[in-house]
Amino acid sequence: MTTTDTISLFLEDEAATIRLGEDLALALKAGDCLVLSGDLGAGKSSLARAILRAMADDDGLEVPSPTFTLVQSYDLRIPVSHFDLYRLGDASELTELGFDEALENGICLVEWPEMADSELPAERIALTLVHEGSGRRATIEAAGQQAQRIRRVFAIRDFLDGAGYPDAKRRFLTGDASLRAYEAIYPDAAPRKILMDWRPHPEGPPVYDGKPYPKVAHLAQNAYPFVAIADALRERGFAAPEIYKVDYEQGILLIEDLGTEGVLDDAGRPIAERYRQSVACLAHLHSMQFPQDIPVSAAHTHHIPDFDRTAMKMEVQLVLDWHIAWKRGSAPSDAERKDYLAIWDALIDELAAAEKNVLLRDFHSPNIIWRPWESGVKRIGLIDFQDAMIGPTAYDLASIVQDARVTIEPELFRQLMNDYLTLRHAQGGFDEAGFMKAWAIMSAQRNCKLAGLWVRLLQRDGKPGYLKHMPRTLAYLNVALEHETLAPLRDWCARAGIGQSES
Repeated sequence: MTTTDTISLFLEDEAATIRLGEDLALALKAGDCLVLSGDLGAGKSSLARAILRAMADDDGLEVPSPTFTLVQSYDLRIPVSHFDLYRLGDASELTELGFDEALENGICLVEWPEMADSELPAERIALTLVHEGSGRRATIEAAGQQAQRIRRVFAIRDFLDGAGYPDAKRRFLTGDASLRAYEAIYPDAAPRKILMDWRPHPEGPPVYDGKPYPKVAHLAQNAYPFVAIADALRERGFAAPEIYKVDYEQGILLIEDLGTEGVLDDAGRPIAERYRQSVACLAHLHSMQFPQDIPVSAAHTHHIPDFDRTAMKMEVQLVLDWHIAWKRGSAPSDAERKDYLAIWDALIDELAAAEKNVLLRDFHSPNIIWRPWESGVKRIGLIDFQDAMIGPTAYDLASIVQDARVTIEPELFRQLMNDYLTLRHAQGGFDEAGFMKAWAIMSAQRNCKLAGLWVRLLQRDGKPGYLKHMPRTLAYLNVALEHETLAPLRDWCARAGIGQSES
């Protein structure tokens, strides 16, 4: 039996009620049922209105009372159905109103839940409002993950209070494919800021060499790497966000908003000028040395991990573990696995003499901000670099000129490669042949990883949307396999049936 968590809050005025609604809008997920109880005039409708306007990111959203219609539905980032059961004739009528379907697909806000208590889900968030002095008392009862989410958004509100923004408006910004989520923070009379919600999570079971995936892949597990890399980038003139306040223990950061424009047009196609500027930024980055140990505080120094053999091989094994069986219906044989991994051992050996420096790891369209009001490298805003490693610089160039989520046509690809190589030669002492060998190996490494990752996201995580990137990923892999150093991998892929586009 799950223990119910009770939270009690005093709301001193209408503004406090609105802030509570904004906080709850960030905590609610599809499948949540929030029941609102209280006497007439207690503030149930005000709270529901605040939640809906926050979900819509529209302070002027019309929110008519559903007293007579009984239900009002809103097609928001998560669908929300607002029920008022005061005039419900019988609890069984709730089904006729489409409650079950609404809850399956989104969020249900229910006023006067007492009229259909037997028909409402047992796993619900119960919020009661009562008058108290000149304000209101809100009592929230929830359990399990629902209670944890509510506690988390209140912890973030306390964090903002400590940062000097107790009344700041909060809006959902994005939740990326990892464990982080982001909010837009609007302080009164101050520029918008970004809140990074990076809650601690368990590492998971061992997957390779007796270690969990994050340890092997050198994924950041707390905020120290983000702060360290951001500081190092800014010190060298790059546009990384300033860190205003951070709670390392809770994993909450308030950071600079670098802008809202990306490097794609409205149809999702690459804008050549912006990609060329991004490549120029990368070439400048690769001309500078970064320390591997970066002090973050008096008590903590971040050591940038190496992109080592173990991490590289674990990632390319995704082809063996997921892609091949999906492609041909049978798992790879022991001999195939042995040959594949031996080929990669030899390719990794070839990287011994490759140019190495800090690599941002995911330098591609989702993580690049276009800042047209700036000049030089500051036109390129850098985010999502907490997993940075020390390794072959060619990896980041492969990430951008073979953008995993965008088709880079051959003409633009050639332009970007030429831009980068020209800039690096101008810096002096650049070994183009050695770099291009490393580029081919790192391109193949990244695309082998992605070819398996898209299938894992489909089959293990129930996320089929990523599969649309597969034909592009395999086309990129074929480009890498053209290099003579990759002939053994090219032959292995041909025998295994990898490298041709799948629909």
